[in-house]
Amino acid sequence: MKALEKSKREEGLWMVQAPVPEIGPDDVLIRINKTGICGTDIHIWNWDEWAAHTVPVPMITGHEFAGEIVELGRDVTGLRIGQRVSGEGHLIGTDSRQSRAGKFHLDPGTRGIGVNVQGAFAQYLRLPAFNVVPLPDDIPDEIGAILDPLGNAVHTALSFDLLGEDVLITGAGPIGIMAATVAKHAGARHVVITDINADRLKLAQHVVPRARTVDVTREELADVKHELGLKQGFDVGLEMSGSQAALDQMVEALVMGGKIALLGIPPGKSPVDWSRIVFKAITIKGVYGREMFETWYKMIAMLQNGLDVSRVITHRFKVDEFREGFSAMKSGLSGKVVLDWT
Repeated sequence: MKALEKSKREEGLWMVQAPVPEIGPDDVLIRINKTGICGTDIHIWNWDEWAAHTVPVPMITGHEFAGEIVELGRDVTGLRIGQRVSGEGHLIGTDSRQSRAGKFHLDPGTRGIGVNVQGAFAQYLRLPAFNVVPLPDDIPDEIGAILDPLGNAVHTALSFDLLGEDVLITGAGPIGIMAATVAKHAGARHVVITDINADRLKLAQHVVPRARTVDVTREELADVKHELGLKQGFDVGLEMSGSQAALDQMVEALVMGGKIALLGIPPGKSPVDWSRIVFKAITIKGVYGREMFETWYKMIAMLQNGLDVSRVITHRFKVDEFREGFSAMKSGLSGKVVLDWT
């Protein structure tokens, strides 16, 4: 089969011919139709310090996908050949305290497809049946291929009650933009999304016209709060940028007793003014991945009930044009980039 592989410990990915995976009794074989390029894939392409310490070589990368089942393991039930599916890319064990309690997303032994296990940038993917998420007919493959990052947005946004709340989102990357759509869909009153990238803010305004975008190099959040009539500040913060400066701004902009869901990952170690967080009685929740499988249920239900994230996809390429796709992602001028394997 055709596959995109990290074949060398250097920048880039390479198109290779790889054997079709053999499945076990509890696995399915999925023919891939569409894949999304993730920020993690960019780290692997760039072969930065994290990738060099995390990803074994050779490795077929990629973990955002949609396709259809072409083979079932002998013990698999409840699924069928020809069924359209996406899937959870975090592979868990079953013997940890967290897994035995049903908190699968907290399993400390989690491995990632396309990172620790051969991934979805290929014509075929082996996946445990446990991880398969069927796609309803009204969710197209290209949306199915970005359910993984949408799940990050949903998990983060729904960490706290948003109904009637004023929400600040720092970071207008694709996940931040999708979180803004979720916050509006979930009934937030005001949604403000900040960044320093004018192109990403323009995309955010296109995808979520009811959100207020703020270029923090040109506007002060204090002025925006006044414009919106916020007497104290924002109730909930969703930190998606990985910027320490953005987190500091968020802490200052929240009400006493405000809540922060933290998905962005700052590089290295960051100085935090913990006294400010304590004296404002702020709650911080770290978010990793998606809740298995409540997040998947919620986001599919919202998509079927009017949530529209389609405009966050800005580039579509055939898989043979993968270099152009990665270039678009690395430019900082794109939303989600989808590769077509059909």
